[in-house]
Amino acid sequence: MGTAAPEPATVDVDARIPSPRATPRRTAVRAAGRLYGPLLAFLVTSAAFCAAWAARGTFPFGDTGRALNDQANQYVPFHRALWDLVHGQAAGDLLFTWRGGFGQQFLSDYHTYLGNPFSWLVVLVPRAHVDLAVFAITPVTMGTAAALMTLYLGKLHPGPWWQRGVLGATYGLCGWALSDASYIPMWLWGLVALPMLGIAVEWCLEERRWPGVALLVALAWFGNFYTAMMATMAACVLLAVRMLTREMTGGQRLRALWRAATGAGTGIALTLPLLLPSFLSSGSAQPTEAAAFDPVRIEIFLSGMLPATHLWGGRPRLYVASLGVILAGAFVLNTAIARRTRLVWAAATLLVVASFQFPPTQYVWHGLAVPNGNPYREAFVFSGMVVVVAWLSLAHRPRPLHLALVAALLVAATFVLRRTDDFGGWTWPAVLGGGAVSLLALVLLSLGERHRRLVPVAAALMIGVVFAESAVAAANADARRARERWAKPIATSNRSIGEHFAAVRGVDGWPAYRTDSGAPQTSYNDALALRAEGPQYYSSYLPEATYQALEPLGYGFKNDGRTFFGADNPVLDAIFSIGARVRPGAAPGTWTASKFPAPPLVTVRTGPFTSPHPADSVYARQENVLGASVYQVPQVTRGGTASEQTYAAACAPGSEAYWFSPALYGTVSAGGAEQPLEDQMTGVTRLGTVPASGRVDVTVRTRTQGADAGQHPLGCLDRAALDTAVSRLTATGAARVDVGGHSIEATLPPGADRTAVLAVTAAPGWQCSAPAKSFHGLLSVHLPAGTDKLSCTFTPRGLTPGLAGGALALMVLIGATVTAARRRRA
Repeated sequence: MGTAAPEPATVDVDARIPSPRATPRRTAVRAAGRLYGPLLAFLVTSAAFCAAWAARGTFPFGDTGRALNDQANQYVPFHRALWDLVHGQAAGDLLFTWRGGFGQQFLSDYHTYLGNPFSWLVVLVPRAHVDLAVFAITPVTMGTAAALMTLYLGKLHPGPWWQRGVLGATYGLCGWALSDASYIPMWLWGLVALPMLGIAVEWCLEERRWPGVALLVALAWFGNFYTAMMATMAACVLLAVRMLTREMTGGQRLRALWRAATGAGTGIALTLPLLLPSFLSSGSAQPTEAAAFDPVRIEIFLSGMLPATHLWGGRPRLYVASLGVILAGAFVLNTAIARRTRLVWAAATLLVVASFQFPPTQYVWHGLAVPNGNPYREAFVFSGMVVVVAWLSLAHRPRPLHLALVAALLVAATFVLRRTDDFGGWTWPAVLGGGAVSLLALVLLSLGERHRRLVPVAAALMIGVVFAESAVAAANADARRARERWAKPIATSNRSIGEHFAAVRGVDGWPAYRTDSGAPQTSYNDALALRAEGPQYYSSYLPEATYQALEPLGYGFKNDGRTFFGADNPVLDAIFSIGARVRPGAAPGTWTASKFPAPPLVTVRTGPFTSPHPADSVYARQENVLGASVYQVPQVTRGGTASEQTYAAACAPGSEAYWFSPALYGTVSAGGAEQPLEDQMTGVTRLGTVPASGRVDVTVRTRTQGADAGQHPLGCLDRAALDTAVSRLTATGAARVDVGGHSIEATLPPGADRTAVLAVTAAPGWQCSAPAKSFHGLLSVHLPAGTDKLSCTFTPRGLTPGLAGGALALMVLIGATVTAARRRRA
């Protein structure tokens, strides 16, 4: 038995069954058989995930309302933007959005956050229910991944459709999918990409369907290049393993490699119109400080392989259901499988999982970058290989003794690792209960070779244990994740969201002026979600130029500057043409809106202006951009203690006092009103009107150690001076502004040499009718005397060469397809 020959070149199980007396009925039965396994995998996977959320009573089940965690809430607004785009209600187009960040590129965001093809489900529902469609993306994508894995398993070795379906579901419900990716729709496409590329590998080995190989690679990379890159590296491992375990000549191996390399290259090239702009946008994005990869301790790493274990924070979630673990463990003991096959698959699986702990190979998995967040984002690759090994074991009828031995080892490993940090509360029930039922099912299946009545019982037990164990694991992951700081639920009602949206739309005046959706925010991308045009924006591609423009002016930010918040400040409103603002109403859950004069999107500066206030003051920087002095920046007297700091200053009575202390976390109070301070997340904050005495007393209670408010935290705004500045900018600014999807045109009053300043950050990609330059971070154009027209167009960098590369790849694909068709006809 140990010297059995390597497995032969195989195709799908049904395709291998000889049919000398094929009839229409038998053909239909075989065709249906190809669908039963994937359908079973899809239903078990999606139902188990939904059952977990229903048991928890979280959205969209139960009565907890719109309870979405902070992380998931980042992506609903992008899907609302997609809805607006498809329904013709977007301020922008696929290349650019005017909503958020005062105008930002959108193509790279689309590729990264909306690339999952199932994201298009959102356009089929009313806009108010986009969040429900975003939830549906998760079980649908996981189910699709399970179905494709079922098909892939059938290409590796024949076997009953329901067994492949059960193990396909085990893959779709792996720990990475339930814990790390369940709330990130675009990452989940990597779960689909892995078996899809595995099928492409089999076609390369079979020397057929080269155009299909290229199309599958393109589909994987269109969906999400980040996880597709990991799936592609995993496909390289699968290709190597398959070439080592099949009987192939040297020429066949070379041809398979050539087909794989050219197919992958062509497929990736097809995605260049999205991939190249995204790559260049990443290069010009605001840098983040990602810590160097620090592998977790070995016992924590091994604990991540135990079923239903959700480890805290950035730790690996490597597990699959106990059925898959037991079968995979029995693989190396199964002498019905060729020795070389067992050694190669086992070695490949161990090398893959070991590479997760080795910094150089970890960087390779992540595209030579340090991941910002959980560093084990490629964990689904290991789960996929475990399921493949489990299938090969099951298909070769493992012995009950071997299965029992592995089950005992699983219990022993769980006992040894039971004191690991954050050991899961549901791990023991999954290992003991799920393991026992799995072992019973597999033993009954083995006995079913002589007693066929036991096979349906074994099938029911296998389906049931994978469903139940995975549902428990998903519920446990959601419950434990909800306790982490970043994932606290944001509970908002349908009515509150609807009123907020209605308030924003009620004062809409775009493009005559912008509308700020106000605070508190329900998501990082409120501007996208509520159809506003304020600064609120989150994107991994937020340009460094945008950060350099907004941060010095006093806008709050997070995530090293890739997330910006609003600031209720009239000077900033004037600079960025904000003419309407929404604020919370007196009653909880209500919103009120107000409109006020604002300059147009394009204004004119006739000469340089330098604020008379200290240059390191945020108020001086605002005045430099505004082109007028509107603040009084007094000297402050400090007192108090490190935890309760006091500040006193004198300002003109009746002026408006503003505060800015980005180094402090705590509260600030003045005039009896207290407001939160969240260090750099809190922008310029209004304290109130300066009393008749002219004295401003401020108290800051903080837990920030060794920091204070800085030299010039206080600024007092002269409203009359600001009104004069706004009137001047309006009178000399654009008489007419026309905004397209990614362009802007302005008609200006004729005049002498001057500079036109656009209320848009000078991010890479802008081309104007005259050379563009930065004006304190904003886009500006020099206007010669007599010029009365201005136009600017935004084109993502890399789009043109990306389109050229994609077109060339498409021609190659069409040429190969036509050539293959002609050969078949000949």
